[in-house]
Amino acid sequence: MLSSTSLKPITNPKIPFFSSFSIQNLSLLSFRLPFSPSKTLLKPISATLIPSTPQPQQQQLYQPFRPPPSPLPPKFRSLDAQGRLDVLANRHGLWFEYAPLIPSLYQEGFSPPSIEEITGITGVEQNRLIVASQVRESLIQSKTDEDVISFFDTGGAELLYEIRLLSASQRAEAVRYIVENGLDAKGAQDLARAMKDFPRRKMDKGWKSFEYGLPGDCLSFMYYRLSREHRNPSEQRTAALMQALQVAESESAKKEVSQELEGGEDEKPEKDDDLDYRVRVPVVRMQFGEVAEATSVVVLPVCMAEEDTKEILEAPLECRSVGDFGVVEAEKGWKRWVVLPSWEPLAGLRHGGVVVAFSDTRVIPWKSNRWYKEEAILVVTDRNRKEVEVDAAFYLAMVEGGGLTVDTGSALKEMGVKESLGTVVLVVRPPKEESDDQLSDEDWE
Repeated sequence: MLSSTSLKPITNPKIPFFSSFSIQNLSLLSFRLPFSPSKTLLKPISATLIPSTPQPQQQQLYQPFRPPPSPLPPKFRSLDAQGRLDVLANRHGLWFEYAPLIPSLYQEGFSPPSIEEITGITGVEQNRLIVASQVRESLIQSKTDEDVISFFDTGGAELLYEIRLLSASQRAEAVRYIVENGLDAKGAQDLARAMKDFPRRKMDKGWKSFEYGLPGDCLSFMYYRLSREHRNPSEQRTAALMQALQVAESESAKKEVSQELEGGEDEKPEKDDDLDYRVRVPVVRMQFGEVAEATSVVVLPVCMAEEDTKEILEAPLECRSVGDFGVVEAEKGWKRWVVLPSWEPLAGLRHGGVVVAFSDTRVIPWKSNRWYKEEAILVVTDRNRKEVEVDAAFYLAMVEGGGLTVDTGSALKEMGVKESLGTVVLVVRPPKEESDDQLSDEDWE
């Protein structure tokens, strides 16, 4: 038996359509064929047997559309745009309940300024509410204690917003510490930065005495590092160490800070693998994004160490911000500039500061590890202090036969150098990726 589906019609558009039935019944045609039926162009028919068993039906690929679950709380899902605006304007409910209304209005064409005009919620606050609600949801997903989460039900958006850059596991530890110690928004911000920065400081002095899993130790290490940027002794150094001791959680961290506070470290002999015993100038490693997060920055001219000392002498002496927008204005043009956070050694360096870029750290007279010598560095110098006075201080100088270098005051005095190009106030190391600090896939939102 033939299957009707085995017949293959001619699909040539130049030939009128006809079937085998029309050929056998020519009298039914109302028009004359332009060719002889015996010369038809029908292709050979291939007969196929109808299967004795019916073929299984193909699986239905079409699936009816199911909208994703609404992120809005159930009591707000039936509201139209005007109803949601009214909720925001009157702050009905808790902050994390009405926060999802904001992105839903964005999807309907509302902009942050238009929402601000109607509800009084500024664009900055809108962003804070959205991000904080997402952080709160991540805490719920990570099974954080309900009592801890409920602490942020009233006025907790500012606190949760500050820990947005932490991983899910870090957020859980951070909120626990915030609740136990009653931190405000500034305290939460410092805690988040300390926890994120801690893994990057492996090579810093005292790092091994602090535990990464304890938020208090991360915060303590931040104050501990800050203390080393001040002179010893000084009120600023003592205050920073007292803060570090107050927030430290582990016994090893408390012991390290106490020894530093009592001045015991100054009596230790110099070690080959520790730069801080020898170097009296702050050494800072830049972090990716650190300038963007800084509340205040310093803009300084840059000279290459390979260039003539004339370049250092001709570099602009002053660069200041003017006007309502803080437009940076220099006394003359220059081809290289660098923007650095306004660390304390740089805060007062508004006039006479210059940065010299060295490709090799061996210009610095310290005992360093082999990996450290391979780094490029920036040496920040104060050109207002050129006279070689302090034996332990570091100075930028041009040594005959040795080129531009950095050396101690005592070494320069032995060479008969009485005036340098300036006093070194800071050494900056380049940013460096640390594999241990990368978030795993499960830690991301």
